[in-house]
Amino acid sequence: MNRVLVFLLFSLVTACEQRHSAPEPPREQQAPGVSAPEHVDEPAHEALPKLVRLSAQVIADAQIRAVPVAREVLPSTLALPGEIAADPDKSARLSSPIPGRIESVRFQEGDNVKQGALLATIVVPDLGKLRADQASAKARAAAARSNAERLKQLLEQRLTAEQTYRDALAQAEALELEAQAAGQHLQALGLTQERAKPSQLSLRAPFAGVVVSRNAVIGQPVVADEVLGEIIDLTEVWFLGRVFEKDLGRLEQHASAEVQLNAYPRERFEGAVEYIGQRVDPVARTVTARIRLKNRNDHLRVGLFGNAYVALDEAAGREPTLVVPRSALTEVGRKQVVFVQHPDGDFELHEVELGRAATGKVEVVSGLREGERVVDQGVFTLKSAVLKSTFAEEEE
Repeated sequence: MNRVLVFLLFSLVTACEQRHSAPEPPREQQAPGVSAPEHVDEPAHEALPKLVRLSAQVIADAQIRAVPVAREVLPSTLALPGEIAADPDKSARLSSPIPGRIESVRFQEGDNVKQGALLATIVVPDLGKLRADQASAKARAAAARSNAERLKQLLEQRLTAEQTYRDALAQAEALELEAQAAGQHLQALGLTQERAKPSQLSLRAPFAGVVVSRNAVIGQPVVADEVLGEIIDLTEVWFLGRVFEKDLGRLEQHASAEVQLNAYPRERFEGAVEYIGQRVDPVARTVTARIRLKNRNDHLRVGLFGNAYVALDEAAGREPTLVVPRSALTEVGRKQVVFVQHPDGDFELHEVELGRAATGKVEVVSGLREGERVVDQGVFTLKSAVLKSTFAEEEE
């Protein structure tokens, strides 16, 4: 009996020791209410390098330029909502001057075409007769001119009458004018001197541009002036802003402007007020202000909406503040920064806090001192150098 009791006690003690010495379950398998070990954060990432040093050759090749930070009075701006539109003088609708049938189409929507590029051919039965009439007129004019020259020689030898020569000369001139008119008629129809089928009309691009629409299908019958496609030269476009009546007296022609589009909120396109409309929209009670823009990086498309910020001559009574060109600003690590050039040639990255903005310039609230030289040209090269050095450190 005593031996049995001792054995049972020994078994209970052993089981308790095994339970208390069992390893702790993994963190994801722990029961609710059991505290997990404290999390240890990863080491903080190193800050971006502040100094950039470039060789004189790189600075020259990148055309890096710095300008001094100065105090200026930023002008007020007037926001004009509007949209991008094509310049009518740089847009064309492709059409046939006479009825026919489309034989071939060589353009697609979105194509960039050169001036004179063949876009479509149209079969026009009447063209064969027009070409034949021109050829006949040219041949008859050449024969009449040759006869007039022959009679002139005979007249000099007193072998023919002067009136006979004058009649032949008049006939030659009349036939030449007839041949010239036939050629001009064909040229007005878009025909050139190239070899083509007698009844084939070639439609060509009047200028270089991009195809924005196509309505032509092979085999399709067309009538005169039916639009088969549209070409627009987008190297320069218009921004048509809407000016409310209450603001019309504040706006001046030729005032500088910056356009910010909804599609590219971080970019500004510079221009000037080219024209202020003379007619008020009876429904919206607005006047159109036209601003011409250069299509930088081919971002501008017809129909894009945005706002134009036009400079106003209303700076009286304002205190000058530190300003920098907008081109000096860039974004690094989701922060607005500029690059300051030191006397020794190095460039230092400065984080800045921005205030009001005007056309081409931005107020700096903190991060710069008056007289420091900020880079306003070649900023992308310096930003690339900063990011490249950061990637190199991470790889090491």
